[in-house]
Amino acid sequence: MFSSWKLLKKLATKGLIVTGFVGYAGCVIHCAQEYIADIVICQGPSMEPTLYSNDIMITEHVSVLRRNINKGDIIICRSPSNPKEFICKRVKGVPGDKIRKGFSSTVVPRGHVWLEGDNKNNSTDSRNYGPVPIGLLRSRAVCRIYPFEKAKMFSNS
Repeated sequence: MFSSWKLLKKLATKGLIVTGFVGYAGCVIHCAQEYIADIVICQGPSMEPTLYSNDIMITEHVSVLRRNINKGDIIICRSPSNPKEFICKRVKGVPGDKIRKGFSSTVVPRGHVWLEGDNKNNSTDSRNYGPVPIGLLRSRAVCRIYPFEKAKMFSNS
């Protein structure tokens, strides 16, 4: 009986160590995805020809958290028209920029950005819902990693 108690104690100790390690690793991964970088799968035609559906990108969160967003950046943000969805768009205007919409123009207010898809004929963007609050931005695209033959770093263009 004594030896089975020792074995049980040894197994429980190892189980707790493994559980602690898995919990710790899970917390590190969660924090990295929430505050540092993430992998995102692009959906929809709005960013064609730059990005197509099912292209996979690495995005970083630091620029958004530091509010270091520039014209030309490709951004992942929560959709202003459907907060359950995330969208991928390009920054076309930052606070203070004057954006032409047909015969009128709009000035991007402080704390907002103007987002548009590269595929203007098939994109719901700031031309439909206006300037987007910076608080809805999640991350900035760094590079496309899939499909492998189209892998590339993104610059502000």
